[in-house]
Amino acid sequence: MSDRAAIYLRVSTDDQCAENQLPSLEEWAVRNTLRIVGVYREEVTAWKNGHQVELKRLLSDALYGKFDYLIIWALDRLTREGAAKLMTLINTLGQRGVKVISIQEPFTQAVMGPMGEIITEMLYALYGCMAKLESQRRSERTRAGLARARTQGKHLGRPPGSKDKRKRRKRQ
Repeated sequence: MSDRAAIYLRVSTDDQCAENQLPSLEEWAVRNTLRIVGVYREEVTAWKNGHQVELKRLLSDALYGKFDYLIIWALDRLTREGAAKLMTLINTLGQRGVKVISIQEPFTQAVMGPMGEIITEMLYALYGCMAKLESQRRSERTRAGLARARTQGKHLGRPPGSKDKRKRRKRQ
């Protein structure tokens, strides 16, 4: 086993556990004779605490050639910011010699000729758009639920008079 692989785990909510993805990803690596050299875990949502710190570390490690493959559960684990952002990540990793493998999207696992590469790029773009759309719909449903709760007279947020336990950073 000479091909080195990294695993990237990310959750969307604080209620989820990134470790749930790990056994399937490890099994896929073993089945495909890849040696796991690193596991990167985002244990908080992408929008908290520095926006995907582990992904930044992973990209840095890819620059130094620490692995040849990046195994992920699904493409939306990389980003839900749309096709452009997903393609940028895929291309950045590709320029660093890293192939991205998603175990939920089998087209990422195939070795194809020039026409296959074009189709693969189109599928990446499609999946990036779908992930962004799902993220937007989830936000819309949340806002609708909050609006409904307000019209029913429910108090949202902290109880009156409560204070933060730690100091907040001011937005610039």
